[in-house]
Order: sequence, then structure tokens, then C-alpha cells
Amino acid sequence: MKRTYFISDLHLGASYIGDARAHEARVLRFLDSIAPQAQAIYLLGDVLDYWYEYRKVVPRGHIRFFGKLAQLADAGVKITWLTGNHDVWLFDYLSHEIGLTVHKGYVMQEIAGRTYFLSHGDDVGRRPRSYRFMRWCFHSRVCQCLYAAIHPRWTTAVATGWSAGNRTGRQAAAVAVEQERCASQLISFAREHHASHPQVAAYLFGHLHLARFTHTEHDGSGVPVVFLGDWIDQDTYAVLDEAGLRLEKFTE
Repeated sequence: MKRTYFISDLHLGASYIGDARAHEARVLRFLDSIAPQAQAIYLLGDVLDYWYEYRKVVPRGHIRFFGKLAQLADAGVKITWLTGNHDVWLFDYLSHEIGLTVHKGYVMQEIAGRTYFLSHGDDVGRRPRSYRFMRWCFHSRVCQCLYAAIHPRWTTAVATGWSAGNRTGRQAAAVAVEQERCASQLISFAREHHASHPQVAAYLFGHLHLARFTHTEHDGSGVPVVFLGDWIDQDTYAVLDEAGLRLEKFTE
């Protein structure tokens, strides 16, 4: 039975992960475990904790992960990568070298005859004006060119330090409150979007590091909304097959 997999927020290479090699190895074991059944894999952003792809060079690292993606693609697995806020500066290197598809922003994807709404989660719903401005800067070609003109030793240090500070510098209670607020906003977005797009069978989001299978209505009715969790603490993913869509946890 062929299956479609959805995964997000691996944050490979994050400085706050104690053993980066072991972290990557666990992801590779997961990919090996699904390879015989996988017909498609959707990476819903923040797969890498930081990435800036220059015109002639690419950052070091992640070679085993990229190699595994190439192996899967060569075996006929369709791989689609929706960039998140950490890997937003992924351009055409992996699409050329591996053959995967890169999207900037959400997609409405037909899978097995039904339509699924896929998004990292930071590009839809209500967001503070400051966040929308920051996201606009990240996607601006002018800002990208200016950023690329700074030596990587400085930009890499700033970006990885910012990521680590954002992850470790906040109280767990405050993070949980923010997660729930953003999850509620995305569920509201899904409810409103589904009203004009009734063909959508389910909404899948990353970004929040929440692992949750819920619905657009408070009583559990309506269309499914899936938050994919992360691979820092949870090792969760969604799978779609003949039995339906469900959220699962990788265990060895």
C-alpha cells in the first residue's frame, strides 16, 4: 500500500540540539523506514534551522540528509518542500540536484483524488504587523541581495544565534500560550477558507511545534486540521493512505 507522508520542523543543524549528528541520523532512519511504502513526501518547512543559498555556493552540512532525499527521489518518490521561516532562502539548488519541487508559500495539492491545503503555517491567518513586515523582508529580492553581500561568517552567526535565542530564551508557559493562540488563528483561517473552498479535504500546518489532529469546529465536526509537531521533542508526522489521514509518532 503506497502512502503519502507529511513532516515539518526538523530544524536540522540547530545549535541548541545537543547531538546534531544523532538528530540527523534519527531522521534518516525514519526516511528509511517509510521508503518501501512512500509514493510522496511533503516537507512543510523549517526542515533546516538555517539555510542561505548563494548563487555559486551552498552552506556546508546536511549531506547525509540531502543524499537520502536524492536516493528516495531516484527511486521514484515525489518530494515537495514548502519553505518555512527558517529555510526561506532555499532557491533552486536542491530542485536541480535532487529533482524535488520547492514552493514558497502554501499549496492546494491534489492527492489521491482529493484536495489538501498544505502550509508551513506562517503565511496564512492573522499575524502581527511586525511579523508580516519581517516576512516581507525575508522574501524581498532586494533584501536578499543585500543580505548576501555580507560575509557568511557574520550572517550565519547572527541567524543561528537568533534561532537559538528564540528557542531557548523564552519561558515554556509563554511559548505554550503563543502556540495555542496561533493554533486558534489557523483553525479559524481553515474554517473561513473552507467555506469558499469546500473541496479541501484537510488542512496541514507546521511552524507551531504542536502535534495535534483536530477539526475546524469545536465539537469535533468540520474538516480536519493537522498540526505536524516537530522533530526536536516529538518526532511526529502525518500519513495518508487508504485508511485515511492520521498523525503518528516515529518510534524505533
